[in-house]
Amino acid sequence: MDQLGNVLVAISHQTRREIIGYLVHAPARFSDIAQLFNTAVNAVTKHLKLLERAGLITRQKKGREVYISFQGDPLREVANWINEYETYWNGHLDQFQNFFVEKKKKEDR
Repeated sequence: MDQLGNVLVAISHQTRREIIGYLVHAPARFSDIAQLFNTAVNAVTKHLKLLERAGLITRQKKGREVYISFQGDPLREVANWINEYETYWNGHLDQFQNFFVEKKKKEDR
């Protein structure tokens, strides 16, 4: 899978988006992240592995603790991909709006 695909998969799950939201403020220990969710530690580990594969987090071991940090650069690639379609959607939305403006004009006659 390509990098964009990995990022899209990673952000497709609410739990992973919540982890990102938590890490945006500051790095956190694995145990702090795991405590946020009412789920097995293995499930949190799997979510973190997907985020790491997408390049959205990094891990750093300090003594016995593992600190996890958010890395936002991969989200820029998603934003760029979405922006490529902005012109397409704006054109279609303009056509949609024009349809209803013309329909309203016909009804008012």
